[in-house]
Order: sequence, then C-alpha cells, then structure tokens
Amino acid sequence: MEKKKFIYSVGKRKTASARVRLYKGHDNSLVNSIPVEKYFPGLVEKIKLAKPFEITGNSGKYFFTARIEGGGKNTQLEALIHGISKALAKTNKEKFHPALRKAGLLTRDARVRQRRMVGTGGKARREKQSPKR
Repeated sequence: MEKKKFIYSVGKRKTASARVRLYKGHDNSLVNSIPVEKYFPGLVEKIKLAKPFEITGNSGKYFFTARIEGGGKNTQLEALIHGISKALAKTNKEKFHPALRKAGLLTRDARVRQRRMVGTGGKARREKQSPKR
C-alpha cells in the first residue's frame, strides 16, 4: 500500500487541540474517523470551515483528516480551522500566508478560562459576601 503525502499541523483554541493532516486531492474530510458533516452537524454550513480554502482559492483541491481532543464542539471547530490554516500556509508560504494572516486565521487565540481563586467562594471573579452587621 502506497503512503500518501500530507502536510501536518496543529491548531489550538482554549483546551481543544486539533492535529490536522492536509492531503492534495479529492476525498472525504474526516474528523476523529467521522465525516466532518456528521461530527459538526449544522456548524459546518453556518460557520467558517471552508473559509481558509476560500481565502486561498483552494476549494475542492485539498481534503484533510483531523484528530481533535478537548474542549466543546465550537472550540474544536475553531481549533480545526486554525490547524487547516497553518497547513495551507505551509503549502505556499509567500502566497497564502499574508492572506490567511490578514483574515486572522493564523493567530492562536490565547484566551483561556480564568482559574478560580482561593477565597472567592468557588468562582473566578466572585467575592465572598460580607456580613451586613
């Protein structure tokens, strides 16, 4: 069996991590061995999964397989988009990188959930109630 050539990249968002393999050609894109449409039902149509391919003008020229862990569905989708964008930037750096950077798809969104603080009654920003008298 012939091994297929692919471009590997990792996309991250909050606690979700997506390991993406980008292949040249025409095939079904898979996420955790499930077709993308079934893994992200409803999200694929309304949200920006095709955005990196549209910006670079590569709609239908590439497909991917991805392994995603952690986070919720929306966060996993954003991690996947980040990984696809990084892989596309590797294919043709001087052409695709500036366009993807301008669209904000190569930037790792570093915002994560704030940890709870000691003495705040179980929440991150809450203050303990003081007695009234």
